[in-house]
Parts: sequence; structure tokens; C-alpha cells
Amino acid sequence: MTFGQSISTCFKKYCCFTGRASRSEYWWWVLFTAILGFLFAIPYGITAAKAVTEGTEPGLPVISYILYLVLLLPSLGVLFRRLHDTGRSGWWWLISFIPVVGSIVILVFTLQPSQPFENQYGYMPE
Repeated sequence: MTFGQSISTCFKKYCCFTGRASRSEYWWWVLFTAILGFLFAIPYGITAAKAVTEGTEPGLPVISYILYLVLLLPSLGVLFRRLHDTGRSGWWWLISFIPVVGSIVILVFTLQPSQPFENQYGYMPE
């Protein structure tokens, strides 16, 4: 799956927590959200620098909050589908709340190859 196909698929399956997602679909989506996060962090850096010189509190621009809310459901959906692709329940994402260890476990799970056969979550993604 290409970068564009991944973005398109994740937005089409905006709130879909069923089925499977390939490694490429998941990691292209992660790259996309990281790039957007970086681009929207730049205005925060500017406002923080300005706030320091003026002695005020920096605030995260409202557009950043909107972005994070818009990307939350498709990000969770593609994570659930990726976990399904490795034969695990989507509820495994809750392990990410355990500091350090949880993030490492999720990383390992998402890096594993797809199950090459149909599993309880559906057919192998393309």
C-alpha cells in the first residue's frame, strides 16, 4: 500500500474498528500523523517563544486541538485493525497506558508481519 492509499483508506474507514490493516497501511498513517503533528507544533513553538518574551502563558493554537480530535478515531481504528492483522484483539491497545513497557509492547506488535491466512478478524489485507 502506498502513502496516499493508506491516508485515503484510513479516512474512508474513519471510525472502523473491525477488519485488518497491513503494516504498510499502519506505518504510512503513523508517518502522516507525525508530519502533521510536527507542522502544527511549529505555531506552538512560535507562540511559546513569544510568550516567554512577553511573560505570558503559551497556548496551543485551537487548530492543533481540532487536528488531534480529527485524527484520534482513525488512528485508533488503524491501530485496532493492525492488532487484528497480527491475530490480537484491539483491546491490547490498553497496554499502552503502562509507562514505557506498554509502548514497547505495542511497537513490537505493530512491527510483526501479518498472519498469512484468514483469521477471526477477516481476510489478509492487500
